[in-house]
Amino acid sequence: MPHDEVLSAVEARLISTFGEPDGRASVTFLGADRIEVLRFAADDGLVRYATLGMSAAPMADPNDPVADPVRGPRAELLLTVRGGHDEVLRPLATLAASPQVEGLIVAPGASLDLGAPLWPGAPFAGFLVAEPGGRVGDQVHFLPLLPMTPNEAAHKRVHGASELRERWLRHGTDLRDPQRRGVPLD
Repeated sequence: MPHDEVLSAVEARLISTFGEPDGRASVTFLGADRIEVLRFAADDGLVRYATLGMSAAPMADPNDPVADPVRGPRAELLLTVRGGHDEVLRPLATLAASPQVEGLIVAPGASLDLGAPLWPGAPFAGFLVAEPGGRVGDQVHFLPLLPMTPNEAAHKRVHGASELRERWLRHGTDLRDPQRRGVPLD
């Protein structure tokens, strides 16, 4: 499917699922196509941010001698935060551009670390990539992002993503709370 058709299908799926976006921002990085971040506010106080543009091309392993322009995983990122934090638009666009710019393959269980708070005063500097929350056709997956504190990210590196997810569940962690404290790690 050509790149414009993929993005049109992804945007149509987002709108059919969440309604019309109430905000949209775009960022262009050197060496990458434009990445948009769409904002969807819901009546329940949750705000969803979805990237649009990461799925324009399949992700490819930078060690492969020839990248296949048709095959390979395609994905968009999805973040849900209570009350919203629009300062996260640029960090999300940066992460969505990383497959094009840095040759990363973003997959469930991966850590995406920005090295700085996701927004001013945020206790999070990165995300755990969760299992796909939906898809468009058989090509594009929506990958939910779960904010991680630096200590949670370190714990995940040592013990793995499934152990961190289990710990969050055991403690009833509200991963949509923009100011939540890190889960106990002892």
